[in-house]
Amino acid sequence: MRDNRREKTGGQQSQVSLSPPKAAELSVLPFAQRLTCTIDDACEVTGLGRTKLYELIGAGRIVTTTIGRRRLVVVRSLLALLETNMSS
Repeated sequence: MRDNRREKTGGQQSQVSLSPPKAAELSVLPFAQRLTCTIDDACEVTGLGRTKLYELIGAGRIVTTTIGRRRLVVVRSLLALLETNMSS
């Protein structure tokens, strides 16, 4: 978030950055190298809907972990599921 403040001298605006560096400045891992992803990310990458994804989680075919109230999908389990289905 940027905070625009007027300096007392000159009336010009100075911009103070209160946020961490932008994602573009950080190195971005390819999806297959990530450890976890969100449910929404898993749906987007696999093309599955949330209901089907939760069915696979319930059946134990996709591994998740919960940290606080946030459920994260283990990316390796998604890749293993797709590899299993591709080889069949």
